[in-house]
Formats: sequence, C-alpha cells, structure tokens
Amino acid sequence: MRNDLTIYDRVADSWWSDDIRWVRTLKNLVPGRLAWFDRQVDWQGKAVLDLGCAGGFMAEALAQRGAHVTGIDPASDAVQAARAHARAHGLRIGYDVGLGEALPYDDASFDAVVCVDVLEHVADLARVLSEVARTLRPGGLFLFDTINRNPLARLATITVAEDLLRLLPRGTHDPAKFIKPAELRAAMQGAGLVPGAITGLGPRGINRRLDPN
Repeated sequence: MRNDLTIYDRVADSWWSDDIRWVRTLKNLVPGRLAWFDRQVDWQGKAVLDLGCAGGFMAEALAQRGAHVTGIDPASDAVQAARAHARAHGLRIGYDVGLGEALPYDDASFDAVVCVDVLEHVADLARVLSEVARTLRPGGLFLFDTINRNPLARLATITVAEDLLRLLPRGTHDPAKFIKPAELRAAMQGAGLVPGAITGLGPRGINRRLDPN
C-alpha cells in the first residue's frame, strides 16, 4: 500500500517519546524548515494554521515563536497526542480533526498557512490550495514543503529512506503523487495564490543518533 496515512495514528501514543526513529526524524527536520520560513514572516502575534499538523511538532515551534496557532489533521489519535502535549507544556494551540479539502474555518482567518510533508499526500491538491487561499487574509503567506517528482527524489525518498534505511515506514509515499514545481505553481495560480520564491529543502546533516536533521 502506498500513501499510507494510517501510520500517524498508529504511533500517536509515542509521538513525543523519541522512541521511533522516523517520528524523531520529523521533529529533527523542523528547525531546518523554520530557518527558511522565518525569513518570510515575523510570527509574533500572527494567526497561523498548521495544515497537516500530525502530533504537533511544527505547531509547537510556531507557538513558541509567538504565533497564535491552530493545527488540523485527519489523524484523530495524532491530534489528541498534540493536544495533550501542548496542554502539558502550557501552550495554547487549537487543534481540530479535519481535511485540507474542507477546512472548517471562516474566510480570511489566518495570516499564514504552514504545510509541511502534506501536499504529496492529499486526495485533491487543487481543492486544498483553494481552501488555503480562502482562509488566508489579504497579504497572507502560504509556506510549504513537498517532494519534487523526479528520479532523484524517488531514489532518496522511496528506495533509500523507506526501503533501505527505514527512515520512514515502507509505503508512506506514493511517488506518483509527488509534485513538479511547475505543476505546483500552476495549481497555486489556479487557486488564486501568487507563487513566490521556491527553494530546495532537505536534511542539514546527521546527528549523534545517525538521524537526519
């Protein structure tokens, strides 16, 4: 099975434990992604949606930067883990269970929508982007990362990360759902979004536990 989204609920009880390597790796990658996102926006006081929040790694990082964060994800157990962790650490983050194709928020609700490791999994990319555009305020920012559909990305993500090193559970990704930059730009424009600068993002190195970070 490819594009297996059940993995997030299956590990929800251990999401913040650092016991599961692929989950730990997702947390390790947050600072590198934020290093790019931080250059685009001052988070303090901003209303931010973490679209595809899973267990809350990015949402908590944004809240710690002073943003007013809402997270949404279809994985209900992972969302419950996110709620519990935020509550235990005194972070005021609103979490909802739901799909990017049908966001339960009013028009112009957010100053920014952040979406990491999500677009390559969604059922209807055009609809998700339309919902992002609808819920963004005028001048708001859509900050994302996703996987390019090319042989190198398939080798790194499927062959190496999933099949050889098991950095991700086998079946996490469907390479047919990876998105070429030109396709993504066209889809964004079709949704009424104005594409900005796009850069490559990836692991910055290997830590002492031999995890990418």
